[in-house]
Amino acid sequence: MFTGIVTAIGSIREVRQSGDLRLVISCPFDPAGIAMGASIACSGVCLTVVDKGGSPGDAWFAVDASAETVSRTVSGRWEQGTRLNLEPALKLGDELGGHIVTGHVDGVGTVASITPDGDSRKLVFAVSRELAPYLAPKGSITVDGVSLTVNEVTDLADGSCQFSINMIPHTGEVTTLGALQPGDGVNLEIDVLARYLQRMQSLRN
Repeated sequence: MFTGIVTAIGSIREVRQSGDLRLVISCPFDPAGIAMGASIACSGVCLTVVDKGGSPGDAWFAVDASAETVSRTVSGRWEQGTRLNLEPALKLGDELGGHIVTGHVDGVGTVASITPDGDSRKLVFAVSRELAPYLAPKGSITVDGVSLTVNEVTDLADGSCQFSINMIPHTGEVTTLGALQPGDGVNLEIDVLARYLQRMQSLRN
């Protein structure tokens, strides 16, 4: 379980294809604090630590990404040099600063536009018709592992939609979202509460 509050940016330093995709990720953590078998959200994807090393502030950990994970996330995301938002799993007693995040990506969105909005930036994302019913103004959304609040939702004729968020300068600086450009893909996880409400509603129909 995660909160969508990114604690560091890492980068993929090695990719090996065997049965699954083995990723070695550089990070500024202390390797002594990374437990074997621990869960770390990597740009919104919950992955399990299978190896680790390095020194405090210059550590690395290895994870295996299955074909299912690769197919459900942004195309080209798992390549050498890619920067990733990192968040270790929530510990009992930790502050829930964002919202409840599972690390299970529901789909991929696309950056439709980026415009200045005061000191912040307004980002508009396009999403498929499958995810559209789960988005609501002032609801929560996880974008590449970052907990954000949906500002507006615009439903489109084909059943898809666009939603907007405001990104403050701090968020742009401490996550990879500050480097996004129109046309870029992002991993999306809908609010877990919205998922269950939609399921219950479908059973009533």
